[in-house]
Amino acid sequence: MQEKKTHYNFEEYDDPALYDGENESYTSDIPFLLKWASLTKGAIIDIACGTGRATIPLARQGHRVTGVDVHKGMLDEARRKSSDLDLEIDWVQQDCMNLNLETSADLIYTVGNSFQHFLTNEEQDKLLASVSRHLNPDGIFIFGTRFPGAEELSSTATEEFWKTYEDEESKLQVDVYCLSSYDAISQIQHNTTIRKYKNDAGEEVKEKKTEISLRYVFPREMERLLAENGFKVLNVYGDWNENPLTSGSKEMVYVCQKAGRQ
Repeated sequence: MQEKKTHYNFEEYDDPALYDGENESYTSDIPFLLKWASLTKGAIIDIACGTGRATIPLARQGHRVTGVDVHKGMLDEARRKSSDLDLEIDWVQQDCMNLNLETSADLIYTVGNSFQHFLTNEEQDKLLASVSRHLNPDGIFIFGTRFPGAEELSSTATEEFWKTYEDEESKLQVDVYCLSSYDAISQIQHNTTIRKYKNDAGEEVKEKKTEISLRYVFPREMERLLAENGFKVLNVYGDWNENPLTSGSKEMVYVCQKAGRQ
């Protein structure tokens, strides 16, 4: 029976400036990607690249990178940022499940837990098939996804505080809260993020809500999924610092190799 897609997951990305304000400071994956990029001679492809958070640092080191995303607004912001830095990056708007690029690569990656946006078995297979078509024989595919630990999969009936930051444009304080509900059958967690904007007096002046749905995959399930799509797992880590994967890990970082010529 074919699974139905339940959510298109665009709300979190419809405001690229907001996305960058909350996520651009995250750089834990960059040294890991740069290490693998240094072993790559040709083109590199960043799938679900967003505004280029992980694309631009590689290009700044002289690597030839193509950034692919389905969201036009995110790519427009990526183009603006790379133009300001005078970087030549090929930004392509395509669905990552149906890639049709004019290049192949020895290294393809997707970060920011983007793997979780593919909500059904069919979508996961399409993504991996797209990656495989654009990887050279023995090419490397790197991606990270949240570890499905008990704490991560818990549901919250009331708003839980996440973090506070200052909105760069309005200079207002933003308190961020989350609600989540996990469906163990579909392995999909439905999340609502509530951002409460406050002035200098601590008064709430605006509230913004966005929703996103994320698929969780368990380690043994992932092994089978990758093998069935022609990938060999070279390493799986518990974080981008290459620490071992344990039951207490918060994420899973996979380094996979496409099956080479026989």
